[in-house]
Amino acid sequence: MNVELSSEREARLSLERRRHREAERRLRVFDDKLRTMGVDTEVLDAQVQEKKRQEGKAKQEQAAFDADVLHQSKAAAVLQNRQTKQKLALQKALETFRSQNQQPQTRREFDLNDPDSWKKTDQSDAQMILPGLVGEDPTKSSREQRQKEQLREWLIQQQAELDASRSQQEEEEQRHNRSREETLNRAGEHLHLQAERRKEAAVATQNYNLAMIEEKHRRKQQNDPDYDQETAAVPGFSPSADVRPPPETVQQVIQFQKYQIQEKKRIEMEKKQEDERHERVRLDSARAALLMERRQARLGKQLRQQLDSANGQLAQTHKQQSVRPRQPSRPSLWRLKHLLPVARLVDRKPDIERGQIDESFFLKFNTCSR
Repeated sequence: MNVELSSEREARLSLERRRHREAERRLRVFDDKLRTMGVDTEVLDAQVQEKKRQEGKAKQEQAAFDADVLHQSKAAAVLQNRQTKQKLALQKALETFRSQNQQPQTRREFDLNDPDSWKKTDQSDAQMILPGLVGEDPTKSSREQRQKEQLREWLIQQQAELDASRSQQEEEEQRHNRSREETLNRAGEHLHLQAERRKEAAVATQNYNLAMIEEKHRRKQQNDPDYDQETAAVPGFSPSADVRPPPETVQQVIQFQKYQIQEKKRIEMEKKQEDERHERVRLDSARAALLMERRQARLGKQLRQQLDSANGQLAQTHKQQSVRPRQPSRPSLWRLKHLLPVARLVDRKPDIERGQIDESFFLKFNTCSR
């Protein structure tokens, strides 16, 4: 006796439901009158209805929430008004009680509104403190007098200390100023002595030079042979005895300047030619890159056209084969690949990977709604 378990029954019912839905979907998808390529209208309509239902439910929930908020706000406003009225009534009752039962003349304590009430009180009614009780200070006046004298002594002592510190600080400042003035005076005298010494040295040097010049002129006028021997050893002092080369002429200086100008022009021309060469190389490179880009674009366009024509031919072939009666399906490449031994598939690839497609590939279409 075969007993069906509840789990098996649920699995069987679920399988039947899926098969039923798949059959209905296959009828809808494969029906040329009801089918729209790539779109299942019934499912989309169901989704639209479900979305509208959810939006309506959300609107109802929002409306209920708004109504609840409005109700709570009105209740809170009513409670606030009631509390305000109760508070005003309580204050009014308190003021009424004070005006009727708490008059100023019935008070026993000190009245702030009547500062002169103590003058109206009789001396017999006033409460007096007996001598010797706690809180009485019979030596208060003498103690206050001693405190004042001590405070006066402290102030005098502090003032004297302050005056002494000020006088000491002033003396230190005066001593510092005197020492600074003495230092400046000594430095000025030293500078003055140095200037006088330099001036005396310059005057002595000038006098010595003048004396030497006069001595030279005198000896030169007297045709002293010792003067000729002394000046012969000094280059540049005697033009006849100077062994240095003569200075450059003005024409040589002008020629050298012209050479410098030409050299500068030559360097600038070479730099300009180098810049022009770099510019030509850059333009040639840009032109070559543009031509290469155009060539690649043209090749890409040709490849796309070839691909479109091949796709069109494949679509036409598929359309012609779909019109033919459906033949029994052959074993798929996946089954052949996994049923055959692994050793036989090492050096062999499927036909679809080698670019060869037979009719069994196109017979797989329209066999499932998915």
